[in-house]
Amino acid sequence: MIYVHVPFCRSFCTYCEFYSEIACRGREAGALESYMNSLLEEISSRREEILGTLDVNTLYIGGGTPSVLPPAVLGRIVDALPGAPYDEFTMEVNPEDIVQGGPEYVRSLMALGVNRVSMGVQSLDDGMLRWMNRRHSADGARQAFRILRECGVPNISVDIITGVPGMDIDMLQRTVREVLEWRPEHISAYQLSVEEGSALARMIEEGRCAEAPEEECRAQYEYMCRVLSEEGYRHYEISNWALPGREARHNSAYWTRAPYVGLGPGAHSLSADGLMRSWNSQQLSGWISGSETLGAEEVREEQIMLGLRTAGGWNGKVIPEADWFIADEIISLYL
Repeated sequence: MIYVHVPFCRSFCTYCEFYSEIACRGREAGALESYMNSLLEEISSRREEILGTLDVNTLYIGGGTPSVLPPAVLGRIVDALPGAPYDEFTMEVNPEDIVQGGPEYVRSLMALGVNRVSMGVQSLDDGMLRWMNRRHSADGARQAFRILRECGVPNISVDIITGVPGMDIDMLQRTVREVLEWRPEHISAYQLSVEEGSALARMIEEGRCAEAPEEECRAQYEYMCRVLSEEGYRHYEISNWALPGREARHNSAYWTRAPYVGLGPGAHSLSADGLMRSWNSQQLSGWISGSETLGAEEVREEQIMLGLRTAGGWNGKVIPEADWFIADEIISLYL
């Protein structure tokens, strides 16, 4: 399993705290080259470690916003990595980048080996998208999905956010009903969380915004559970639904504690024996790594926490879907 972090965005979403830098005209070329030099150096120095994690042969390029990168740059990354062709090669995209790049851009991604696209739609309400500071509009998301499908992308995942201040159940239902008409292979629905350092955290601290009430969050989550199940999507992890056989291989392996290598600033890794976690510092180039050794009790706690996230449960104890909101609260005790 390989994860590559692309630390560039055109703008920052209200709720996001993932490490990223604004891709600005004038400094973009130099910043990108600095990042690429450091990334290619890291790939070279960790080649043997990477080869040791390919029992699950997947590549995931996330961010940030990987789709701000031109195909030639993405190609340099893919060419430097061992393991191709990958059983699953996922790339995160922003709808606006797909619309601007058009079919030619999507076909170039597929030529690199991308066979799964994860697109952050989040909502199909334009007012809500503006509040989130998303770059795309609802119509842009529709166009982007249509382009991906017409280009023959075989596996498309759509992200939706629930529990957003000002988003009532009717607004969520309108988004979900339309997304279901698209029939993506995979749907991820994440409840909004307040992350330290995000614009949302500052808004709440300053009294300009309040978190959505827990009962509303629960009602929205239960709606997602019910309607997606009715439409044939398997609820295989707390925040993820897939048509049969379309579960994300890469993310599913995380939840079993399979070893993985994270490359790029802010990326995390887990050693082949599952006893060491390492991470890269958050800086555009020249990042350095830190690590910690996990004790037996820490490993056990992770196994419990990750198992409770999945439909298979922990230690073979399956969690009824009706109890998953409770399971999510239990997981929070371990975080």
